[in-house]
Amino acid sequence: MESMFQEEGSSSVTSSPLQFFSMMSLSPGIGSPYPWHRELKSEERGLCLIHLLLTCANHVAAGSLENANTILEQISQLASPDGDTMQRIASYFTEALADRILKTWPGLHRALNSTRIVMVSEEIHVQKLFFELFPFLKVAYILTNQAIVEAMEGEKMVHIIDLNAAEPAQWIALLQVLSARLEGPPHLRITGVHQQKEVLDQMAHKLTEEAEKLDIPFQFNPIVSKLENLDFDKLRVKTGEALAISSILQLHSLLALDDDASRRKSPLLSKNSNATHLHKVLLMNQSTLESFLNALWGLSPKVMVVTEQDSNHNGSTLMERLLEALYSYAALFDCLESTVSRASLERLKIEKMLFGEEIKNIIACEGSERKERHEKMDKWFQRLDLSGFANIPLSYYGMLQARRFLQSYGCEGYRMREENGSVMICWQDRSLFSTTAWRSRK
Repeated sequence: MESMFQEEGSSSVTSSPLQFFSMMSLSPGIGSPYPWHRELKSEERGLCLIHLLLTCANHVAAGSLENANTILEQISQLASPDGDTMQRIASYFTEALADRILKTWPGLHRALNSTRIVMVSEEIHVQKLFFELFPFLKVAYILTNQAIVEAMEGEKMVHIIDLNAAEPAQWIALLQVLSARLEGPPHLRITGVHQQKEVLDQMAHKLTEEAEKLDIPFQFNPIVSKLENLDFDKLRVKTGEALAISSILQLHSLLALDDDASRRKSPLLSKNSNATHLHKVLLMNQSTLESFLNALWGLSPKVMVVTEQDSNHNGSTLMERLLEALYSYAALFDCLESTVSRASLERLKIEKMLFGEEIKNIIACEGSERKERHEKMDKWFQRLDLSGFANIPLSYYGMLQARRFLQSYGCEGYRMREENGSVMICWQDRSLFSTTAWRSRK
């Protein structure tokens, strides 16, 4: 993949400006007009922006909207969506904080957003840009596919459930590997789950075309559904077929539905409760994610590979989430600063329409509206273990392939770290995504 290399100089956040926050001597009072802001060097301006963002977030959390407004005005003098890394990040965090303030007036917030239209074609385009401009998904696909290939050795009927069937490249690569199998390719069925029919139609067309070219018996079963509404009967898992499940950046969204549910009181158990009542109570007390993972476990997959954002964006307070999000999005924006021109329209689109929207969701939303509940790998280990899954080490050959791919990517900042047979995909020393492999524990 060709990259455009920027000429403006390297970013000032490679080592994360939050480390230097405590060393800052700049602490202007509220209402300071910042007459000197244009003379600040990039690193000084970055530190100043972090200071202002944290101050503003504190005011927002405390409900001091007048003070928050004053700080937002000061940030607007320094931030810019087409500036350096910290200026760009500050633009989106400022927008998120302003959106959170606006939500205190629901009528005003609804009125300002009532005509907002998100085109499906634009959403698809932005997801494609994420695949093209970063190596993260490609590494996840390499690791997932190799885990599936090794688990399916000798199997004649293979069924793969893709919980986010958005990118045909993953399965085209798998079809090519399976076509070269010594014992010949298996009969392959892929069930793709996605909210948008257009995405599934495109996936079906490309995969069917590739399978015909390679002479592999193939079926594609599309399911148009949100993950939380998935009807497991439609997955049509049959006896005699070996099952694999691929989940890439999906499971965290199910945590949102548990936020409101956890506030509801569960029915009490009495000494005379019968088994049926007990079963109902246990089901009612299960979270959406637990129910979903238990249902996946019930399908008895030979392998399930899970990739998630390796960040802690699910804290209960605004300040917790803002600090964590500043760290991880600084790293993501820095990736682009190191590989893509600042003037690139594609870069602006991905920062605004993907990262900007995620930041807004993490900072401005609460309850079931807050979907971007990214959590660290150890939390996923606990959840999957409790749901009856046993962790299995990722394939050594898969990790070797992924490492070689990253080395050939043309940017030294991307790294891969192995941890107990799982993989963390990093920018510099900051882990951003994790990939783990599992099987049903009987």
